[in-house]
Amino acid sequence: MPRGLGARHEAEGTIELHAELADGLRDIEGFSHLFVLWVFDRAEGYELNGTNPTDGLPHGVFATRSPRRPNPVGLTVVELLGREGPRLRVRGVDMLDGSPVLDLKPYLSGVPPERLRRGWLAEAERRAQSAGEPDGEPPRSV
Repeated sequence: MPRGLGARHEAEGTIELHAELADGLRDIEGFSHLFVLWVFDRAEGYELNGTNPTDGLPHGVFATRSPRRPNPVGLTVVELLGREGPRLRVRGVDMLDGSPVLDLKPYLSGVPPERLRRGWLAEAERRAQSAGEPDGEPPRSV
């Protein structure tokens, strides 16, 4: 895993869901990037303050990406390269092989506009804008 200033997470990998969850991936191919919530399942204990390898100074755990956390939940953003059934091919993996994945969500901010695909959401926003809804928001029912 790359560490420190300028570290680039370019590793490719596969996220595999249980077969019974595969239908939940419907329409995911339209998104360029995903949030991945996962578990630091091999980290033991935690430290509220630790020395960061980037600058050699102590920092609070919540100001770092340390795996030694009170709640060992990891969050990363990956680029979606493709889908084959319940398997997603991704780039930007910064978790260990076999780490349990808790959830996946489309990543919709912070990606340069020229690389961002908003999947089915972009079409829904276009439809709402053509229908004259303010800010592209779809009509809300009460």
